[in-house]
Amino acid sequence: MPSQAFNAIHGREENTVKRCPPFVDAMTSGFLIPLICDLRFENGQIIWDNDLPPGGAVSFVRSPIGFHDASQLTGTPLFESDRFLIKFHNFWTIEAPDGYAVLFTHPFNRFDLPFTTLTGVVDCDRYHDNWVHFPARWHDVNFSGLLPKGTPIAQCLPIKRENWVGRTAPFTPEDTQRAHELTNAIGREPDLYRRQFRV
Repeated sequence: MPSQAFNAIHGREENTVKRCPPFVDAMTSGFLIPLICDLRFENGQIIWDNDLPPGGAVSFVRSPIGFHDASQLTGTPLFESDRFLIKFHNFWTIEAPDGYAVLFTHPFNRFDLPFTTLTGVVDCDRYHDNWVHFPARWHDVNFSGLLPKGTPIAQCLPIKRENWVGRTAPFTPEDTQRAHELTNAIGREPDLYRRQFRV
């Protein structure tokens, strides 16, 4: 995508989200799990051609995709009696450093994908000798076409387990002044966040 585009309302070229550090940093945080092979959707069927991954036991998952029955979603907004949730199978085990869990979620800002991966947190510092699979809701039941190998199916972010306490407080006059000064400075210098605050 271009880094700038014409804004018809303001009548000038302006930065796109490609130049927005929070947007880009979200998409590049952690790591992605890719789809291991092409999935073709035809007439309500999902078809793939992939070598069997190494296993050693019949119970090892070998297909790239499975499903969850609708009954497992009873009482949630995802429940539809005539629809399954798909489940992307992951063929990597994930081990986090001691004290870290991993947040698994839909790839950030990927609204183009025809599914939404559900979000979950797994204590991968302890649970690392088995696979974490990714349930997802498919949006278009009439979809026909290819979901190519390498499509990101989950974004994974290590998170440190630690206790913390939230605090809310009204703005003081000093807080208000600092906020006004920073807002004005960002208006004058569009790259200020990138230069001064980005880690």
